Amino acid sequence: MSNLDRLTALDAGFLHLERSGAHMHVAGVLIFEGKAPAYDELVEAIEARMHLVPRYRQKLAHVPWGQGRPVWVDDPHFNARYHVRHSALPSPGSDEQLRNLAGRLFALPLDRTKPLWELNLVEGLDGDRFAVVSKTHHALVDGVSGVDITSVLFDLSPDPTPPVAESREWVPRPEPTSAELLAQALLERATVPAEGARGLRALTRAPRQVLGQAGEWLVGVGAMAWAGLSPAPPSPFNVPIGPHRRYTWVDSEVSRFKAIKNALGGTLNDVVLSAVALALGRFLRRRGVDTDGLVLKAMVPVSVRADTQRGALGNRVAAMWAPLPVGVTDPEAVLSEVADAMRGIKESGQAVGAVALTSLADFAPPTIMSQAARLQARQRFFNLVVTNVPGPQIPLYLLGRRMVRFYPVVPLAHHQALGIAIMSYDGRLAFGLLGDYDAMGDLEALADDLRAAIDDLTRAAGLPAAGPPDGRASSPRRSPAHSSAR
Repeated sequence: MSNLDRLTALDAGFLHLERSGAHMHVAGVLIFEGKAPAYDELVEAIEARMHLVPRYRQKLAHVPWGQGRPVWVDDPHFNARYHVRHSALPSPGSDEQLRNLAGRLFALPLDRTKPLWELNLVEGLDGDRFAVVSKTHHALVDGVSGVDITSVLFDLSPDPTPPVAESREWVPRPEPTSAELLAQALLERATVPAEGARGLRALTRAPRQVLGQAGEWLVGVGAMAWAGLSPAPPSPFNVPIGPHRRYTWVDSEVSRFKAIKNALGGTLNDVVLSAVALALGRFLRRRGVDTDGLVLKAMVPVSVRADTQRGALGNRVAAMWAPLPVGVTDPEAVLSEVADAMRGIKESGQAVGAVALTSLADFAPPTIMSQAARLQARQRFFNLVVTNVPGPQIPLYLLGRRMVRFYPVVPLAHHQALGIAIMSYDGRLAFGLLGDYDAMGDLEALADDLRAAIDDLTRAAGLPAAGPPDGRASSPRRSPAHSSAR
């Protein structure tokens, strides 16, 4: 039996976190211009590229009695038509109806007995448009590598050359038996001391270099531990969540955020976090929350994927705890405070410490990792996740149709009723807001607050007010009778 492709501890952790309505899939709403392709045409196009992403034909195999992390194995019954679904919006096919549909789809778990992804072709969108709603389990792919997958599945021009054909017809490898899975897991566990011995020999060969890295890791672990020991303050976003979701988006331009950064200082990510902080402050005050001196904590995933790893599946992310001064109302002061804090966090080595702990977790027994993941879900180390992923800055095409918008989704964990994902694509900057259906009934009001916050930062930077976003896939204002379907 050849070596099995085992999940990392981080990937397996996303499986352990998934229970009681908390589904760990990253997702997106992709909007295209033009008439939707026929369902059969779309399936055939995806099947022609499956060999470029072989993980999409694999499923999870679990080790008996939890004696090892799951492994990826070929699905002998793989059928692309199971994973590519087909939907249509009723007339008039508005963006609000698309958001409602997306909220329902994001609330549904992926089938763990099959490859962990879905695509939903959605017809009937007004303005001669259609959409694709994607879902991929977090154990399979992180945000950055997900962008790479999108680049593989879609084209760079409306008239592309056909993809390179698979060299030979795909034949799934036989599934390992339970006995083989158990034997391989126990063998790998027994070889860990040998890996440690090799590491010790490496240390004696290059002690100065290794000790320097170890010191850097220890400082980073200490910084991360210190940040984690300070619990996040209570907020309306940290309540038990249910099985249903609401989803909405806010659309802006990358150039606008760059201009704010150039005028007021900081980084583009600092401007993004400042807009989120200003919006959350408005939202909380409207709910009657006293925000004086209140600083929320955002968990900000940071990609540690090297350029040589781009396109590889699996998670290569670390985490930083970013302060969101929601009690400050002056946009320039908020940006200054966020920029100073983020600069200090980077200098403290939090991300380095997270990488070190993630690497060490690969050597922890699976039962310990499972309990640790569940313990983390019960602790309030942060109030919400805010993730900013750089996407392709060139237009992508699906069967000759141009993708005009890409709205991202970050999953909700237990007691995390709100998640904000930000992604740039082809000069646009899209904010995707996912909320628990019951706890975030006013999610559209938060979207309005975010638009107002971006306008406030624009004025503070002395920039002209931006006009309405171009394209029909813009951010429509909330209607008085707005409601989200379960």
